[in-house]
Amino acid sequence: MLRLGFVPVWRRNFLVWKKLAIPSLLGNLADPMLYMLGLGYGLGRLLPDVAGVPYLNFLAAGTVCYSVMNSATFETLYSAFSRMHVQKTWDAILNTPLGLGDVMLGELAFAVSKSLLSGLAILAVIWALGLYESFALTLGLLPVILLTGFCFAGLGLVINALSPNYDFFLYYFTLAITPMVLLGGVFYPVTELPLWLKGVADWLPLTHAVALARPLVLGQLPEAVPFHAGVLLAYGLAGYRLALALTRRRLLR
Repeated sequence: MLRLGFVPVWRRNFLVWKKLAIPSLLGNLADPMLYMLGLGYGLGRLLPDVAGVPYLNFLAAGTVCYSVMNSATFETLYSAFSRMHVQKTWDAILNTPLGLGDVMLGELAFAVSKSLLSGLAILAVIWALGLYESFALTLGLLPVILLTGFCFAGLGLVINALSPNYDFFLYYFTLAITPMVLLGGVFYPVTELPLWLKGVADWLPLTHAVALARPLVLGQLPEAVPFHAGVLLAYGLAGYRLALALTRRRLLR
């Protein structure tokens, strides 16, 4: 049975975030938006059609996933670490009837909520610029956004549990996030990679998120939906369970 103790934690984070909502959203959106518009309009004018569509249309779906990944990752790293380690917010909450599971689930739910907003913002740009083939199919991006946010929120909480300081996050971005962005199909089809490198990309969660999102933007139904969705769900669940165990061990030291 799902405990609802995480709801006050989510609400607390929301009330604090609401005071700086606009700068926070702009910060999360600036990087993916610049990639989409800069590369899409700039590089896209020099390239032939990719997958039968203009490069900007092709890039749009990958940018949705990139934005969601960024938002969930930053929230579960920098923001959650601040609440856990610097501000001692978690310590204060744990002195109430709520437990660590409530705190962690609240952090996870809030990160997914923020990533949903980031994904919707990019999706609004896609709608405004007409970078889609079927409006109805783009609505299928909503569950993809939620699954992707859940996946990377779970993974981010693992790194949060292991990090001794903010500098440690750079290793995660350099060794995990950047390779996923470059190999996960955001900027070009994964099928263009050498076979051995494609094998690596197939293990990356971002690859599966893009595999679900891109066909929906291009007016097609994704293939192997249960498989791709299952991979994202498995990464998120495994990440959350591992993060909970690691955080509990860390706080008991």
